[in-house]
Amino acid sequence: MAAPVREDQELELDIDSLAYGGNGVARLNGFVVFVKRGLPGDRVRARVTKVKREHYPACGGCRFQDLAYEAQIAAKADQVADALRRIGRLEDPPLEPIVPAESVFHYRNKLEYSFTQTPEGPALGFHRAGRWDEVLDIRRCWLTTDLGNAIRETTRDWARSQGLEPYDQAEHTGFLRHLIVREGRNTGQVLVQLVTAPGKLDRDSFVAALSRFPEVRSIHWAVNERPAEVTNLPTTLLSGEEAIEEQLGGLRFRVRPNAFLQTNTAMAERLYELAREYAQLTGEESVYDLYCGIGTIGLTLARDALTVWGIEVSEESVACALENADLNGITNAAFFAGEVGEALEDLRGRAGEPDVVVVDPPRAGLSGKALRRIARLEPRRIVYVSCNPTTLAGNVKELAGEWGYRLERARPVDMFPHTPHIETVALLTRG
Repeated sequence: MAAPVREDQELELDIDSLAYGGNGVARLNGFVVFVKRGLPGDRVRARVTKVKREHYPACGGCRFQDLAYEAQIAAKADQVADALRRIGRLEDPPLEPIVPAESVFHYRNKLEYSFTQTPEGPALGFHRAGRWDEVLDIRRCWLTTDLGNAIRETTRDWARSQGLEPYDQAEHTGFLRHLIVREGRNTGQVLVQLVTAPGKLDRDSFVAALSRFPEVRSIHWAVNERPAEVTNLPTTLLSGEEAIEEQLGGLRFRVRPNAFLQTNTAMAERLYELAREYAQLTGEESVYDLYCGIGTIGLTLARDALTVWGIEVSEESVACALENADLNGITNAAFFAGEVGEALEDLRGRAGEPDVVVVDPPRAGLSGKALRRIARLEPRRIVYVSCNPTTLAGNVKELAGEWGYRLERARPVDMFPHTPHIETVALLTRG
């Protein structure tokens, strides 16, 4: 569905609310229009200066783009509160005001595109909403930067010049599968990863095509031999460094192709500040950092802790975490590869009892084994960084009902405007 307006068109609009940031909000045929200096109750004549909906709602990436931002964050805060009441069995959850995103567009530092065939040749985009077998040709994505868009378009032009065929998911034919672009928002460094089916790649031509971007410091190639649409694969370095650097909270972090990093850099810093606040460290505590990724939370906490001990299943992320500790001169943090539920007993024997446990699990939350083993350690505080309110609420219920913990504080953080996703930082205490 195309937007019902065009640039430079004049409109008569009724302002019915205020958006986050102060712009007035009007609606036209189901589309949201933001009006500078518009106030609720005003009837204005306005000129359209920018249209942001070229691919909405066909693209599944920004499902809430037609909902005013203040309504988005109110709905997300309600979602967290409802989960804690309904699933967590908390009559009055200790929920603090949601932290809104600093930017509602251009906020993602990583995007994964799929190749598709068009009459003009190969193109790059995202799956259409609700479709696994159809990819929408994206000309401009509002979640990435102008640089990210330019790298995608340059890769598309290179693919066409080479006469390469996109992979067909139904027929299992073709060569080009995915393009991943990661940006260090605070360093300006970019990592590009091309994913193909088995076959011959003209490496030099691909590297040459990207040479127009001095920001691109690392170019990798991965081969996916299976039908499944996956990008977390071993890579071959084609050009530049193995990793790029990002800076968060005054620390430097090296990021490799398959290492996990929160995809909204600015809001990741706010998320880690909250985790640090909730941990209440004095310099005397032993901290377990579980599901530690590349060490972003653990190394943020290390300056305030006696020791930090991290566990992460991804060996590549653990390698990054160890490298990042060295990079920042942090000597009181150590990281180990393993499944959290399996590795906790070994860590306890090595590191002793923790005073504080920080967990940042996947959307499925803490598994039964991991939760029980964490609870048996009896840390005074558990700081839970959640990307799924329902699994957070279920874990809170079990920790409270069976292990004597109490939810003291919880605060939603909006990392992903225009999507249904919401992060939450929660503090549970024992006593």
